Amino acid sequence: MKLIIVRNKEELGARAGGMIAEAINAKPDIALGLATGSTPIPVYRELIRLYEKGELDFSRVRTVNLDEYIGLPANHPQSYRCFMDKNLFDHINIDKSNTYVPDGMAQNPVAECARYDAVIDRLGGVGLQLLGIGPNGHIGFNEPADAFSERTLAVRLAEATITANARFFDKPADVPERAISMGVGDIMNAKKIVLVAGPEKREIVDMAMNGAVTPNIPASVLQNHRDVTVFIIRE
Repeated sequence: MKLIIVRNKEELGARAGGMIAEAINAKPDIALGLATGSTPIPVYRELIRLYEKGELDFSRVRTVNLDEYIGLPANHPQSYRCFMDKNLFDHINIDKSNTYVPDGMAQNPVAECARYDAVIDRLGGVGLQLLGIGPNGHIGFNEPADAFSERTLAVRLAEATITANARFFDKPADVPERAISMGVGDIMNAKKIVLVAGPEKREIVDMAMNGAVTPNIPASVLQNHRDVTVFIIRE
């Protein structure tokens, strides 16, 4: 794992976004794994900037998002489909039929997980995966557990995750308690991984990079990946 410390959000966006842009230019039909949350937003702003300058073409890009809340329709302002439209897809020349997010309103979440696995397989896996990291070390919504997950799964969110996400909702009771998440195995199958983190994640990033590889800190599994770059904002 390679660690790069950046000064601020702008440098994070420029450097991580630049790495993603290089991957798109090298393989215009790349399957990008995308993440939500506040930290990736500067990365998406940089990709939009490069597109508007004519330096980036998304017309053949395919995307798969890490996760989605169970119980939120795609048009809910806090759904991850809505997040991606607002922060990236609506501003670039991507074909939205090539953008995939789990269906949080699926009647059968287990069947939806199998459907999403089939999407990932049809795309040939993820070429570059963008990740954030949760305060408890989760990646996607893969929470601390007894074992690493392999494929897409329906999960019950940890209390720490619900608390951290409450700031995005009108009241804590509105935060969904369950989600559909790409599995750790799918994340690890990505050819390249870029993880972005704010200064408040310094301690958990250090544990993930330098501690024991354990499903109790899901991000620690990234130590076993051949190509991981971690960007963290300096305090």
